[in-house]
Amino acid sequence: MKVLGIDTSGKNASVAVFDDNTMLAQYFFKTAKTHSQVILPLCQEMLASLEMTVKDIDRFAVAAGPGSYTGLRIGISAVKALSFGLGRECSGVSTLEAIAYNFAGNDCIVGSVMKARLDIVYCALFRVTGSTVERITDDCMMTVKELADLAAQYDEKIIAAGDAADVLIAQAENKNLLAAPPHLNCQMAAGICMC
Repeated sequence: MKVLGIDTSGKNASVAVFDDNTMLAQYFFKTAKTHSQVILPLCQEMLASLEMTVKDIDRFAVAAGPGSYTGLRIGISAVKALSFGLGRECSGVSTLEAIAYNFAGNDCIVGSVMKARLDIVYCALFRVTGSTVERITDDCMMTVKELADLAAQYDEKIIAAGDAADVLIAQAENKNLLAAPPHLNCQMAAGICMC
């Protein structure tokens, strides 16, 4: 089953295509343009590189939040238009869960954390065991201090990932809390497809 995933939840634009458990392509970049200007041309370019068209896609998936309201609206609208126009199924995926999928293949806890406003973040904890990602907490909003206290309850490695990971690590006094490497720290469409 070929799945095309789109993530427009933040400043980056990301699209990916998976065929069962194989990633065929992922395009990702930070953009100053609006997602409405870049996301469909990015899909078209990626599919052309794969010598495919949208008609070859069996299912569409999209980041459904949390994230930038306008960005989410653009991504969801694009996926709905593509799926409805082709009579294919579409799925909305938690942005926080998709971030956790960046760490599939590891054994750790992932603290997905994204900026909301002021000292408040969107966050969730996930346990990653090999290719399995299990939710520990629901997606929620809390202060960075509350999240740091929650993370301190776990006596094992926790990887903080997302655009507010640096804020969490700066406030946490937890030797087990590690920053995600830059190439895994962002919302990416590959995680959307894997969910």
